[in-house]
Amino acid sequence: MPPSQVQQGWSPPPGSPAGQPTWGLPQPPAAPPPGFAPPQPPAGGPPPSIAQPPSQAPAGSYTCPWCGMSSQNPGGSCPSCGAPVDVRAIQDTSGWTQLPAVKDMARIQFGQSTCQIEGTVVPVADVTLDGGESVFFMHHTLLFRDDGVKIDTLKLRGGWSRMLAGMPLVMVQASGKGHIAFSHDAAGEIVALPIQVGSGVEVREHTMLIASGATAYDWVMSGIYFTTLKGQDEQETHYPMGQFLDRFTAPRAPGLVLLHAKGNAFVRRLGPGETILIKPTALLYKDLSVSMHLHFEHPAGAYRSWRSWGNRYLWLRCIGPGRVAVESAFVPVEDPGLDLMGSSPATRQQW
Repeated sequence: MPPSQVQQGWSPPPGSPAGQPTWGLPQPPAAPPPGFAPPQPPAGGPPPSIAQPPSQAPAGSYTCPWCGMSSQNPGGSCPSCGAPVDVRAIQDTSGWTQLPAVKDMARIQFGQSTCQIEGTVVPVADVTLDGGESVFFMHHTLLFRDDGVKIDTLKLRGGWSRMLAGMPLVMVQASGKGHIAFSHDAAGEIVALPIQVGSGVEVREHTMLIASGATAYDWVMSGIYFTTLKGQDEQETHYPMGQFLDRFTAPRAPGLVLLHAKGNAFVRRLGPGETILIKPTALLYKDLSVSMHLHFEHPAGAYRSWRSWGNRYLWLRCIGPGRVAVESAFVPVEDPGLDLMGSSPATRQQW
């Protein structure tokens, strides 16, 4: 058997909602085009994954090196993503850039409304709605609200059925004028993602905190699964990074999405055809241009047969171009260690 091969031909997992978008079969990682080389950071400057300010910016203007948004006299933090203006990029030798934690009491602007980030251990997003904007969120993240803020169930396309710890999730929209605050009730940091018109991101389920009303929301199947034999005749389907992805785009106006990252958040920009292996449960978000599939690794001497996993490591292979972000605190991947009966398209390697 060659060291790595793509397995294809598996049908969608049982129980998938009918008529939903499906993922095309991912291709094996392509070799970089002739002459391609990853861009190198200029001496003394920020890494290539960070947007650069214009060389001749007007007096008083500021272009955030983290989100690329421009503003006038921002003060201590970027009004679009909350990143401190006095923090330099911290990038390790492997290309990951640490996203700066939003400072306590930093303010983020969207339309005429604002969001103030409060706290550093278990941060809170305190939104002040001016009456012309709205936000939507999962109902379990709501911390408090003024009486003047109205909340309604957000209608989503057919097949919406999400669970967290065995309880159903409800998507809610808040509008009106006043304060409304949100928290994930967990240690970590808030990551603000401004969404430009025509662009978008896909987020691992249960990491969303809130999104502005101008942001378009959709849910898609993750397309990452495997099945194992349970008992003699029954098969069980496993979703190592969750069954769904949350997709956010900005079709008509810029939007804003706030995520809750457990631990610290890191981002890396992949070049065309560049790949990286990450823990499936560590994925925070990715650009729409980034494709992904499963990757199985078997240490030598532990591989038993083509139907059985033996001792194995399970990864998510991400293929550029585009950004991939991870969180440093993640839960273990569910792996029952039973015979493998099928999976979504995947690569496999035996050491």
